[in-house]
Amino acid sequence: MDANEPVELPVIGRARNTLFRRLVDIVSMPSTTRLAHQDRHMVGDILLDMLFHAEDKDRALCAQRLATSPEAPRRLLRYLAQCKFEIARPLLENNESFDGCDLREIAMTGSPEHRLAIAQRKVVPDCVSEYLAEFGEVHVIRAMIANAGAVLPEQAMDKLVMRARDEPSLCAMLIERPETRPSHAMTLFWWADGPTRRKILQRHTADRLEVIETCKDVFEIMAQEKWADPVARKALQLIERRQRNRAALERSPYDSLESAINAAAVSGMDAETAQEIGYLAGIKPVTAAKIMTDAGGEALAVLCKATGVKRQFLPVLWAALRRPLELDEGVIHPQFAHVAETYELLTVAKAQTTLRYWNWSLSSAFSPTQTHLQEHLQEPANEEAAFSAAQRTARLVFGR
Repeated sequence: MDANEPVELPVIGRARNTLFRRLVDIVSMPSTTRLAHQDRHMVGDILLDMLFHAEDKDRALCAQRLATSPEAPRRLLRYLAQCKFEIARPLLENNESFDGCDLREIAMTGSPEHRLAIAQRKVVPDCVSEYLAEFGEVHVIRAMIANAGAVLPEQAMDKLVMRARDEPSLCAMLIERPETRPSHAMTLFWWADGPTRRKILQRHTADRLEVIETCKDVFEIMAQEKWADPVARKALQLIERRQRNRAALERSPYDSLESAINAAAVSGMDAETAQEIGYLAGIKPVTAAKIMTDAGGEALAVLCKATGVKRQFLPVLWAALRRPLELDEGVIHPQFAHVAETYELLTVAKAQTTLRYWNWSLSSAFSPTQTHLQEHLQEPANEEAAFSAAQRTARLVFGR
């Protein structure tokens, strides 16, 4: 060979590039071909190893080719779906072969863009929804709640209700979900806006008629036992038909609940009067305090309707709390107008159910009998805290 003759160097990468594309062709073959299942997966393993050393444009090419390939090996799909979102996007948007474990892993390791694409998929499995409910970004959670294909198990709903405490805009979306239970709605009420609160009171409360009818004889049995059983007593306070507390009235300095409201309007609502109104209404001090300090005021409408307080006393109670009834002379303040309308829309039965649920749930965290009962029954101290709807509601509402 002449020393001056140029030497032809091999074209580095040509073979790799050709092999890469051939392997992609094989893996993406439809199931109607004669390609054996074993061959597809063997080729998938080889292709995956090559992808570790590939450039992003090659990974993107592979992901695009496999976007609608349900037969592609899942390990290969998972890897591509966890690459940069620009690479993963066609797979997350179009490939339906990912199962819940795949998607949860991708959500855990991916970016917010990955999680948003997962939340918008045609089907979002329950284990994925549960993860996103706790760790997903707010815009991801909104997309998931709006997605009718997202399966929201009770654990996910509990976490979403918790998230809504700091993101009240989620409340209106959550109450439209079919998975929302009364305990969720009654908790969401406290940080929902006015229109959402009204929907909660109209759609998510029951009249308890069947429950009352079925359990009415238990009240006689409890009376014979002098209401000594604290567990049964707590349960029955949610079921009982009568709302006002007759025993409290006998001890009260006021001759009726209305008299106490009038006194508060004259002298101002102090802690003692508020507590007395609560006793006469048949609710615990912590429940009365929550209702009296509720910024929206709809809870006052519930209190009045549930206890049979006539509509003319609602503005009296409103004024007792030093809240404005009018903007200008003769112009009703819009917030009071909203509360007054809420009073008119409520039925007595549903208002009583709501008030009783609040009292049952909000007071549970302050019950001095809880520790004693757990010790007596030799149950784990965290059992009630972990499963009780009342305990969960109290912790959320009071930030515990």
